[in-house]
Amino acid sequence: MLLRDLHVGERARVLGFAEGGSAYRRKLLSMGLTPGAEISITRVAPMGDPVEIRVRGFALSLRRDEADALSVERL
Repeated sequence: MLLRDLHVGERARVLGFAEGGSAYRRKLLSMGLTPGAEISITRVAPMGDPVEIRVRGFALSLRRDEADALSVERL
């Protein structure tokens, strides 16, 4: 599943990057979104962009295109 499929309050583990997400891969890796990292959805803007997540103890906002590049599993 992709990050966009989660709702506020749900937790997930990063599995990797979706096909076609290679453009954002390096950027997301540098922000701590490595495979195995646990994340939780804290906020979603009214139009669905951006999405705020909590990862490794800090809050991070992702644009919809970036969020669509993350492959996750729901916890």
